[in-house]
Amino acid sequence: MKKSLFILFFASQLIFSQSVRKYSNEFLNIGVDAAAFGMGKAVVATSNNVNAMYWNPAGLTNIKKYEGAIMHAEYFAGIAKYDYVGFAMPIDSQSALGISLIRFGVDDILNTTELIDNEGNIDYNRIRLFSAADYAFNFAYARKSRIEGLNFGANAKIVRRIIGNFATSWGFGIDAGIQYERNNWKFGLMLRDITTTFNSWSINEDEFDKIKNAIPDENQELPESTEITLPKAQLGVAKQFTISRDFKLLTEVDLNLRFAKTNDIISSDIVSIDPALGFQIDYLNTVFLRGGLGNFQNELQYDDSKELVFQPNFGVGFNYRGIQIDYALTNIANVGNALYSNVFSIKIAFDNFR
Repeated sequence: MKKSLFILFFASQLIFSQSVRKYSNEFLNIGVDAAAFGMGKAVVATSNNVNAMYWNPAGLTNIKKYEGAIMHAEYFAGIAKYDYVGFAMPIDSQSALGISLIRFGVDDILNTTELIDNEGNIDYNRIRLFSAADYAFNFAYARKSRIEGLNFGANAKIVRRIIGNFATSWGFGIDAGIQYERNNWKFGLMLRDITTTFNSWSINEDEFDKIKNAIPDENQELPESTEITLPKAQLGVAKQFTISRDFKLLTEVDLNLRFAKTNDIISSDIVSIDPALGFQIDYLNTVFLRGGLGNFQNELQYDDSKELVFQPNFGVGFNYRGIQIDYALTNIANVGNALYSNVFSIKIAFDNFR
């Protein structure tokens, strides 16, 4: 029952909407890599491995060998599953490419549209199960520029969204990013959906007719068949400090920008800004301790007042002979009344294939 209620809300937000939406394809904003989650997603200037194809494809130029990564996370008390797999490789000393797949889905949802027959009889054998899943296929390319320390990259994504037999869509979009390093300072800029990501929906009219008159004067017309994701940007600046011969500290501050009015801590009709802060302490590039703050929001209270809430993050990691295992705990404590999530990821450098 809980899944049925969840998917009714989930589906209505996906397809019963206007063409241009403030929030669209939001599953692509969740992120990948437990190491990045541990730093509060403040990694746009420092991401430099296979996972850079998501955070900033310009970082792929730092790859020296074949690399692969996988991640699994669960949301909404385990109702929704989020999975990611990626692979990247250098083409030559100046360029690299990568490919990845993201899936965010809710499975085994009860379809009760035929529970009651035309005579008003309830037949539980008429209940069917279905899934609502979003997929993103990403293809990234990165190259070093002629300016020392300046790299750029782009990411083309194909989006496939499926809501059982009710509706499906195809979408396409492009992201682009740059990174620049000078005197141990690192700068990054990631532009998402720079062409606006376009989703075209195909709705099963036979299934729609089953719910068309379920609520009087509701669902009388087919919903919009197109959906457009507006561009977003992420700016970052980072610096690494040497604590001792064995210990190093990496810090980064990012600004996430949406070109619309939201509940972000800084919000206007032109742009809304949500800052993120992260740090990483590593011991001999083997053991990692991470922390971060992000998702600063002005949350509306019952008395119509607003309260500033934010999301703390914590993470650890271990790297041995090219195999790195990372863990992150997000939404920790009672901040923003959010459920916490345990995120695990593995990154492998395939030295033996080079």
